Amino acid sequence: MAPKSSEPLDTELADLPRGLRWREWMARVEAVLFAASEPVGREVLARVVGKDCALDLLIEDISAELTGRPYEIARISGGWQFRTRPHHAVAIRVARGEDDAVREFTQNEALVLTIIAYMQPVTRGAISRLTWREISRDLIARLHRQDLIARGPRSPEPGAPYTYVTTPGFLVQFGLETLRDLPDLEALEDAGLLKPAADIALDLPIVGEGE
Repeated sequence: MAPKSSEPLDTELADLPRGLRWREWMARVEAVLFAASEPVGREVLARVVGKDCALDLLIEDISAELTGRPYEIARISGGWQFRTRPHHAVAIRVARGEDDAVREFTQNEALVLTIIAYMQPVTRGAISRLTWREISRDLIARLHRQDLIARGPRSPEPGAPYTYVTTPGFLVQFGLETLRDLPDLEALEDAGLLKPAADIALDLPIVGEGE
């Protein structure tokens, strides 16, 4: 481990030519992303670059230099994160000694997760009414253990049941920056996977409103 420095970090780098200053900012941001295990937000990256640094352009330049590499910078859950490209997923699993078969969601799990993602906060009872089937507590618990959903506020309906919402882990799992990146809900209805919300006597929120 490198020794700690008592000198404050020079973020402006005013003594460097513009080109070298930009390269140093690129190196710092890349190092921070490389060392992070979770998506890194704009406010964190801003601590290591000058106040006039255009972070989006900086990250675009880093991404351009990664063309052809087995990893990339992805915009996920409101921040940025290094991730390996999908093409190399099998090689990584083999190197780790993992089973090549990846566990997929059951049809019920995928449907419930979809409803929670689009209509959160939503109760288990409301999900049952939307899917025309009983949704078990075990199914909800499995999604919770995978850090895909969490309890939301209690519903005002009789009994005040808990609602469910997606987590930051959901965004990371599916490579989404925000819930606004979800596919069009109407496409799911057209495919017959979901009963049209207009046919349900519920006041269901629309993703993105009130954010």
